Amino acid sequence: MPMALLRWLSSSLRAKLLTMFVILTCIPLISVGLISHQKSFNTVFKNSKASTMLVADQLALDLDILFRDTGKLLELDKNPRVLHFLFSQSDSYEDAKDILRTMSSYRQTYQYDSVLNITMINLYGRGISERKGVFQLDRNPLRNENLAYLVNHPNAVLNIPSSKSSSMDRLDGFPYKDKNVISIMTTVKQRITHEVIGFIIIDLDDSIVKRFCDNVTIGKTGFFYVVDETGTPIFMPSALTNQAMLPVSDELTSILKGPETHFIDKSEGKPKFVFASHSKATGWGIVGIVPLQEIVEEANAIRQLIIISVVLSIIFAISLHFFVSTRLTRPVHVLKNKMQLAASGFLEAKVVPSGNDEIADLGNSFNIMLGKIRRLLEQSIQEQQEIKKAELRALQAQINPHFLYNTLESIIWMAESGKKDQVITLVQSLSSLFRISLSKGKDWITIKKELEHVQSYMVIQQMRYRDILEYDICIASELYSYPILKMTLQPIIENAIYHGIKNKRGKGMVQVRGVMDEDRDILIVVEDNGIGMSETRLEELRFALSQPDPPEETGKEVSGGFGLHNVHQRLRLYYGEAYGVQVNSREREGTTVMIRIPMQLG
Repeated sequence: MPMALLRWLSSSLRAKLLTMFVILTCIPLISVGLISHQKSFNTVFKNSKASTMLVADQLALDLDILFRDTGKLLELDKNPRVLHFLFSQSDSYEDAKDILRTMSSYRQTYQYDSVLNITMINLYGRGISERKGVFQLDRNPLRNENLAYLVNHPNAVLNIPSSKSSSMDRLDGFPYKDKNVISIMTTVKQRITHEVIGFIIIDLDDSIVKRFCDNVTIGKTGFFYVVDETGTPIFMPSALTNQAMLPVSDELTSILKGPETHFIDKSEGKPKFVFASHSKATGWGIVGIVPLQEIVEEANAIRQLIIISVVLSIIFAISLHFFVSTRLTRPVHVLKNKMQLAASGFLEAKVVPSGNDEIADLGNSFNIMLGKIRRLLEQSIQEQQEIKKAELRALQAQINPHFLYNTLESIIWMAESGKKDQVITLVQSLSSLFRISLSKGKDWITIKKELEHVQSYMVIQQMRYRDILEYDICIASELYSYPILKMTLQPIIENAIYHGIKNKRGKGMVQVRGVMDEDRDILIVVEDNGIGMSETRLEELRFALSQPDPPEETGKEVSGGFGLHNVHQRLRLYYGEAYGVQVNSREREGTTVMIRIPMQLG
């Protein structure tokens, strides 16, 4: 059997190509799949760990900010009235009110929404608080273990949750309703001797920590809880009924105190990912526990997707290579003559296939190739026509800004003159003018619409040049329904005003006439009695119109030539070389521009 396989491989070109393709394709695919799997698994797992740890870090940061801000209230131990109250056994009612006002002032300054109460008490049990005012304990305050600890460690600041403390609410007999608190405790020392003379206790609402533990989850079943410096839980989710789920190990203590922030707990059941973040202000740790499977769930999904993709790619590659190798085994020299004919430009050189063998299939492919070449040539011709139309639209786009600048100049001039009614008329005309200019993106409009466009433009210009400008439009009504390229007349009339009428003395006249000649072409004539131009300038303008580029691109700066050149080129692009613009002028007598377009139905 192996010898037969070797003989088949050595004797069959198809087998050789297939073997080569499989080796060259499958090995790289498998290698890329393995590398991609390893990289993506590690990256996704790392990102999943980072995102879960970021939540714990955010709570630790929130706690640090809360306790740092609240710690500003401990500055009350430097207030002379507070020191006097704690040191003395006899204070007036006004002294107590001053202390309470001072507490209120601190609240208003720092906006402490989470602070429930501020209490100060001396070593003899006499105290004052926001909630109860001045009071006297019926027992020694040093019997409270936290206050006794502070006497021995006068520079310490304790953060005691309700779950671990006999808080000041219990000492003064004034409990909170439906609230648990975190008590911040520190000593008040005499200024000179630094003897402990009392204590400050600030009670905070612990709901921010409780809400976090109850509402923030990791994955589907993971949760957070808060521990103290020894690792003892102080805030846990309300739904957690079995505290045996909490890890108790040296590794937990290590991540609470050491540089490491996470570990995988394999002590019992399924592996769990345990991580912690440390609050510097309180010394507490925020611990998160989530089944490891939920952390790597996305990574496992990516691994499965990569495996499926690699397998499908291998199957596809083998199928493709089998097909290609089969096609390549056919002798292509049979098509030599036909291919030479096709190379010489004769694209009708088709192969007449006979039979159903590989050579017949290759002949059909050759015929298909020739058909696609012909279609590509037709497509190329069509694209050239589209390029021609695109050039036309580009020329039209060059006209619009030039006209807009001149029109806005007229509006500014009227506004500066304080002619409100004229400005309204001017803007209405401009609105009508642009509505026709846009024409919903159409390149063609009727001659009637083009004349309405010109009429709106002339109203605008006549308001600006009231003393020197008149106009007359006379075109036979039977020409109104014929199509014309929009924005054909306006640039020419604009030239007549700016380069003819404006530069002469006295009143100017612009006339627009339209007729049909004997060749059934439409002739539209724009005539002005402006300054005209000399023979030299007229020849320069005619030469500029004959060039493919506008005057400023050829270097021939001909006054008024830009708009005329664009209109002329647009008409020639659409209608052909026989149509366009013809200019005649006599110096100091005026200029006549004749537009010739064919009479076509829209």
